[in-house]
Amino acid sequence: MKIGAMYNHLNGYEWLQVHRKETWEEIEKVIASIDAEEYRTKKSKEKTMKDKMVFSPIDLNARMKKEFEASGWKESRFNYYVTDDYELTADIMHLPYEEQKIRIEKAGKTAISSYNQTDFQKDRVAIEVQLAKYSFIEFDLFVKHLGFYIGNTIDLGIEIIPTKKLQSEMSSGPGYFERVIHHIARQGRGTPAVPLILIGVEQD
Repeated sequence: MKIGAMYNHLNGYEWLQVHRKETWEEIEKVIASIDAEEYRTKKSKEKTMKDKMVFSPIDLNARMKKEFEASGWKESRFNYYVTDDYELTADIMHLPYEEQKIRIEKAGKTAISSYNQTDFQKDRVAIEVQLAKYSFIEFDLFVKHLGFYIGNTIDLGIEIIPTKKLQSEMSSGPGYFERVIHHIARQGRGTPAVPLILIGVEQD
C-alpha cells in the first residue's frame, strides 16, 4: 500500500518533522509493508459490482493495527468525569481525574466516569486507523484527538483512512479521504483545534 493523499491541519506535519521525524518514517514503513491484494478476499454483493472480488476492510484494518503494534505502538485511554452542568464541566475538564469527581460532587451533582480511547499512542502522538467503520472518523477527529490534546497527553493526532480509490473497491462503504476533507473544510480552518495529519491510503 501507499500514501495516496495527505492533509496537514494546524501544522501537524511540520511539528512531526521537527520533533518526531522518525515517527513519520515509521508510518510510511508500516503502510508500505502491506500488500493490499492479499486482502482482496470478499465477493461483492452490491448491484454495481456483483460477484467482483474486492478488499476486506476488516482484514485490512486488522493487519495495519498488527503492524503498528509490532512497532511498539500501544492503545491509550484517557479517563474523565462528566455531569449535566455545562459551566461546571468546562471549569473542571483540565483538572486531574479524581479532583474532577470531588468538584462535581461538591457542587451537588452526580459525577459520571467516562473515557476516550485511542488505537495507538507513542511519544505524545496518537494514531487512529479507520479502514472499516466510516461512522467513527469524524468522532476521532472532533472528539477523540481533541480530547487527548486538551488533556495534554498528545501533541498530534493522526488519522489513517482509505482514499476513494481504495474505498471504491472495498466490500462495504467506509469513509474516505476526499469526503472527510470536505467535512473539515466546512467547519473552518481552526476546527478541530488540534494539530492533525489525515492520511489517505490506497493500493499500489
